[in-house]
Amino acid sequence: MMTLIEKLKVRDALMQSIRAFFHSAGFVEVETPIRMKTPCMELHIDAEPSGDRWLRTSPELYHKKLLAQGAEKIFEIGKCFRQGERGDRHHPEYTMLEWYRADGDCNDMLADVQNLFASLESPPAEGCPSGRGGFSKPFKILTIAEVYEKFAGWNPVENFDADRFDFDMVEKIEPALPKDVPVILKDYPAECCALARLKPDNPKVAERWELYLGGIEIANAYSELTDPDEQRARFLKWGAQRKALGKTDYPIDEEFIQCLKTMPPSGGCALGIDRLLMALTGGKSLDDILPFRD
Repeated sequence: MMTLIEKLKVRDALMQSIRAFFHSAGFVEVETPIRMKTPCMELHIDAEPSGDRWLRTSPELYHKKLLAQGAEKIFEIGKCFRQGERGDRHHPEYTMLEWYRADGDCNDMLADVQNLFASLESPPAEGCPSGRGGFSKPFKILTIAEVYEKFAGWNPVENFDADRFDFDMVEKIEPALPKDVPVILKDYPAECCALARLKPDNPKVAERWELYLGGIEIANAYSELTDPDEQRARFLKWGAQRKALGKTDYPIDEEFIQCLKTMPPSGGCALGIDRLLMALTGGKSLDDILPFRD
């Protein structure tokens, strides 16, 4: 078993390697506010209040505003927060890597994460155990429709049921995914995606994928929605659903809606650093890798 200090050294090496990868690929590291006036409107993600502001659940809205102002390739590593999330794989305070490419899409994000993993694997960062996460193995790419039909007996793209979708994902799909290779689940039902572009040839499907490593969801990527009217409609729909569930109906960030008018088609990805570190070190819980977790 690695000691906590040894795990901190692995984390340091991981952070250095991630930054080296993105800098070598021509990305600019940015820093955006942690406290924000209007959280991103997502059905099952709750923001933590902070005085007259909210702690961010993601830097996404700020990054898209930067893309609208001419940024081309940006990344950020920083703290994010989600209210009430605690467990082996969840913590109210966590570290997120998020990056965006102007004139890109979710396929470009997939190439980025594959190249990032290859850079972590060979050569490994000093002090970072090589091969523990199986990063060098080819990614296994599966569609949501095929895994649900195989392991849950129905197709959520054709007949979406939110409660059944979430239950089966936790109880049937995630436990059945291969653990020895990185797995991509792609082509999510449109109803699952607040900020993703829909496929032009199949509007029932969103251009979104999630990455699983050792059976744990590590990253989430989109081809970003740039239609301000459609984005507003989705926020209003999800706000009404949040209100019906007794959750806070956040105000809409009008500046963000307006920025979509000039934001280029883009790809974006968010990756959980803490979960990635779990995979690198063989941890079973965030307790194994987060110091001072309370």
